Amino acid sequence: MKIFKTSLMVLLSTFSLQAQNYDRETLDEARKIQEKIITIDTHADINVNNFTDENNYSMNLDTQVNLPKMEAGGLDVAWFIVYTGQDELNEEGFQAAYTNAMQKFIAIHKLVNELAPDKIGLATTSEEVRQIHASGKKVAMIGVENGYPIGEDIENVKKFYDLGARYMSLSHQGHSQLCDSNTGEENDDWLHNGLSDLGREVIGEMNKYGMMIDVSHPSKESIKQMFELSKAPLIASHSSARELCDHSRNLDDELLLLFKEHGGVVQTVAFSGYVNTEKNKAFSEARNKVYEKKAEEMNFSMLERDSIRNLSQDDRNNYYAEFQKIRTAAVADVEKLKEEIPPVAVSDFVDHIDYMVDLIGIDHVGISSDFDGGGGIEGWQDASETLNVTAELVKRGYTEEEITKLWGENLLRVLDEVQAVSEDIQKS
Repeated sequence: MKIFKTSLMVLLSTFSLQAQNYDRETLDEARKIQEKIITIDTHADINVNNFTDENNYSMNLDTQVNLPKMEAGGLDVAWFIVYTGQDELNEEGFQAAYTNAMQKFIAIHKLVNELAPDKIGLATTSEEVRQIHASGKKVAMIGVENGYPIGEDIENVKKFYDLGARYMSLSHQGHSQLCDSNTGEENDDWLHNGLSDLGREVIGEMNKYGMMIDVSHPSKESIKQMFELSKAPLIASHSSARELCDHSRNLDDELLLLFKEHGGVVQTVAFSGYVNTEKNKAFSEARNKVYEKKAEEMNFSMLERDSIRNLSQDDRNNYYAEFQKIRTAAVADVEKLKEEIPPVAVSDFVDHIDYMVDLIGIDHVGISSDFDGGGGIEGWQDASETLNVTAELVKRGYTEEEITKLWGENLLRVLDEVQAVSEDIQKS
């Protein structure tokens, strides 16, 4: 059984009550449940600059996920993401992407092997998750966001698997060499009309080695073709319900029902823009004005999202590091703003969980944050606030067994099934 740290008790008497106004009975029940179960967040982005001897996740950095915040909120397992943005489909682009991916693999391995081996371990199976958790340590797992770094070398699927990757999506913000992205929906502009021939081969390789296929970011047609081709269940590592928030990153009812039919799991994402677009837009516009005013005071030039994407990886990291200083300086002003314009909150997030549970069943829904990649909602702004999600589930009448499934057992079941398919394929 987990032992919550003193910081969690402080947490119970401070942010939890302030953020969501849960009563003591609800919070106590949520805490009791989290002491028993394994809580898994399937999507947390990383910056390699936070995996150095001087600056790493054993410290309480200005990141949404790190070991102190995981301890404070009772988050047990974080899937750290090997993310590479989309670039040109040529050898130069593929090589740069591969180099970026390898740097992130190396960073994660350094964390678990050198920087904090007594605090966190790397898991690649459900059994390893349970063993590491039982030892009292936190658990790291690895997902690959965007198959672009594979380039045109199919053997890189096995390389990434051997490095610990246990899920991978085939595209991101833009069409990859493997499949079309959801971004094509804006202008009805497609490259492959779903999967490319190479993408179909990659699906086969992922089935062969036991790597979960992640449908977050690919186009609807790509996803439907993945369901048709895959011999194993699929996951959406960080997506929500399109019926509640009409964004191309979310899954419509037709796609959600495929998860029920094929036995996969949708990890509901706490990304404000994918939870409630209108509410997020209103608050974000007002908050950005606060940031702009603070940036002017601090002689910092804020950039538009497209301009940030065009920066080199190092320049982008440096920009975000400087922008974090603006955000920190503006905390008090932003808190005051929330009294006038409410931001997207945990209750809005759990509306998506409710909707998907009603549509496809409790066995096919999970939880993710997209922390340090744009995720975070009022009440679950970082890993230290994880208990608020459990409290909201308790408040809505979910049982301990149901909460256990939502927080990780569904995901681990799918991982087991994917790896069982792999064993059968390799035997034959």
